[in-house]
Amino acid sequence: MPRALNRPTSTPSRRTGRAAKLLPIGCAAALAAGALTALGVNASAADGNLLADPGFESGSLGPWSCSAGTGSVVNSGTHGGSYALQGAASGSDTAQCGQSVSVRPNTTYSLSAWVRGQYVYLGATGSGVTDPAVWTPGGSSWQQLSTSFTTGPSTTSVTVYLHGWYGQDAYFADDVVLAGPGGTPPPTSPPPSSTSPSPSPSSSRTAPPPPNVAVPVAPYVDMGAWPTPSLGDMAAKGDLKSFTLAFITAPAGCKASWFNAYDPRSGWAKDQIDAVRAAGGDVKVSFGGASGTELAQACSTVDSLFTEYDAVVNAYSLRYVDFDIEGTAVVDTAANDRRSAALARLQHAHPGLKVSLTLPVLPEGLTADGLAVVRSARDAGVDLDLVNVMAMDYNRPSTDYGADAVQAAQSTHDQLAALYPASTDARLWAMTGVTPMLGENDDHGVFNQAAAGRLVAFAQQHHLGVLAFWEMTRDAAACTGPLFKCTNIPQSPYEFSKTFARYAG
Repeated sequence: MPRALNRPTSTPSRRTGRAAKLLPIGCAAALAAGALTALGVNASAADGNLLADPGFESGSLGPWSCSAGTGSVVNSGTHGGSYALQGAASGSDTAQCGQSVSVRPNTTYSLSAWVRGQYVYLGATGSGVTDPAVWTPGGSSWQQLSTSFTTGPSTTSVTVYLHGWYGQDAYFADDVVLAGPGGTPPPTSPPPSSTSPSPSPSSSRTAPPPPNVAVPVAPYVDMGAWPTPSLGDMAAKGDLKSFTLAFITAPAGCKASWFNAYDPRSGWAKDQIDAVRAAGGDVKVSFGGASGTELAQACSTVDSLFTEYDAVVNAYSLRYVDFDIEGTAVVDTAANDRRSAALARLQHAHPGLKVSLTLPVLPEGLTADGLAVVRSARDAGVDLDLVNVMAMDYNRPSTDYGADAVQAAQSTHDQLAALYPASTDARLWAMTGVTPMLGENDDHGVFNQAAAGRLVAFAQQHHLGVLAFWEMTRDAAACTGPLFKCTNIPQSPYEFSKTFARYAG
């Protein structure tokens, strides 16, 4: 977010003054080891194996279908018997192979396979089924992947699949077992597509995620402010339900941290998040920001980056994650591509997880670097919920910042239309979010109450995906002074919050 976050060292802020409270963080290897595990209820042995040719002993693919001719059956280096599946993963194809099987509704099934190779995945998809995908980092020896899933009330068929990972060469699979009662045979299904993003490593979620809650307004809260902001108090006084919590950063290598003070794995501030949800709202947790290092720059591999993102999502049972990419981060192509790959995995580990990118903007739209960040996410298979633009600090202080925010939204919508040509106009507007900086900006331009009213009216006309602002404690303080805590314009406490709260999506 804005340069105002670069506070003087004399400021009583935990962002710079409480680094010693950073808690120990668990080893990433422990999570990676947990990816290769049995996950639950085993079906009765009497149910048998529902898969046809599970060991590929026919010597051909038979009932198995593989994307773009990437699968074959080989007769050397098998796990059991004479034959095994080989999937020729490449830089552009994960070599997904699958088989459709009839199942019964509301029934638990166990699934396992022996696999060999780098980053081999096993899972199942079907109407009403949450993909139970598991994976292994792999190696030269055979390893067994095991998982389980429960069908939905109307599920009659599932597709069991295996695949490798981009650029990891061939993988092998053998002795695949789907155990449970059979159902009515499903209709013939087309081969599974490998153009969609692949499932991710299994994650150690300890509680189910909350139900999806619409979040049309989610102002940013600087959780590093002192004293710690009270979300419940802000919600009540600002007529708000939801917030974007800032920021998760990486102050000491590839480890997630709340502003260099608290380990998210400890569930810091979870009581506040639970209270927001109990009142009918939800939170987005934002990674990055102007003053911190975003994890994608600190983590050198997709695996380690996924592990950190996944830990935060699990700690708070998140349905929304936001990535504030600015400064050096927005031009770091390697980090941006790493983030995109990790987010694709994250969404498959957490079905329904909504991802937003918060990026710098001018009234003319996203910069070329910002567009590249969006394009990277799109090309990696990330299902972007929002592109949220920071309508602030244009270095044009004499212009109307309300008109500039509206123009920035329109320009961004038009840019998204070029990036997502198959999307409807309504969907493009729903992908567009706007976040101004309240009151005086760092460049001394002003986003005042009239500007807020104009932006809300524009959002109501076009049904934007989200309205937010920087930042709640500034709106609450309604003061004159340092920009990190004051808007420096005449206003009453929570005046902007109440204006934005009128927007319902």
